[in-house]
Amino acid sequence: MADSYSGASSETDASRDRNTVLNDETLKYLGASLSALFALGILGLVAYIIATQVSFELMQTVLPQFVDAYILVLKVVVLGSILSVSAGIFVGLARVSKTSLTSGIAQSYIQFFRGTPLLFQIFVIYFGIPALWPGTFPIQDWEFPTAIIALTLNHAAYVGEAVRGGINSVPEGQMEAARSLGMSYIQSMREVILPQAWRNALAAIGNDQVILVKDTSLMTVIALPELIQQFRDVNSAVFDPWTPLVIVAIAYLSITIPLGKLVDHLETRSDWGGDGH
Repeated sequence: MADSYSGASSETDASRDRNTVLNDETLKYLGASLSALFALGILGLVAYIIATQVSFELMQTVLPQFVDAYILVLKVVVLGSILSVSAGIFVGLARVSKTSLTSGIAQSYIQFFRGTPLLFQIFVIYFGIPALWPGTFPIQDWEFPTAIIALTLNHAAYVGEAVRGGINSVPEGQMEAARSLGMSYIQSMREVILPQAWRNALAAIGNDQVILVKDTSLMTVIALPELIQQFRDVNSAVFDPWTPLVIVAIAYLSITIPLGKLVDHLETRSDWGGDGH
């Protein structure tokens, strides 16, 4: 009787496991199917817009000014990324400092730049700073520096918070072990903690840099001749929104997609390197 009960129980468990596997496979198939349908719908909509709304003659006419805007966006992105990541590392290190004053200043910095809109920060830099020292910063030449300063200050706060999280995710025993080997605090951070923290923070930092690319579009409010400003100029001149919009979309995607792939690649290499040790 006991053997019969045990056999029935085993069959029930096996049946339940098979049903679970089938349900998981069904959900995966359903998810993949819905994703494919959504992608096909988007592609169909894009194809319809290009076929019915886009003027290739106008595209050829305005393309040179969009190329100039694209190059300008690349300059802003490269400078903004280098400066924001560099500054963000120092902000993150200051945030985890044992000195309460240093940590407090870093925390206040992060709270201000994460707690106020980037658009507000752009206005403060573009209009506020020249007003403090009239004649020192000619406003007609202040658009590009404003873009670099605003993006650097804003995104350094997010990078700093990502670095702080990465450092805090490293077990405390790592620092203690490094110090017990005779390393100074700075040596321990540089040789032991930061390499691990960087791996842990890489995804957040990479995602922030993708956001930085898109944030360049906000510079249209100060008439920086970037992609969105060119769209506004062309649309107001010829009343054709879709042709410049398609150009702008292609331009941004040509930056964000490779950047996202690069971040994924760096994460994969970083994980492989971590496993190898």
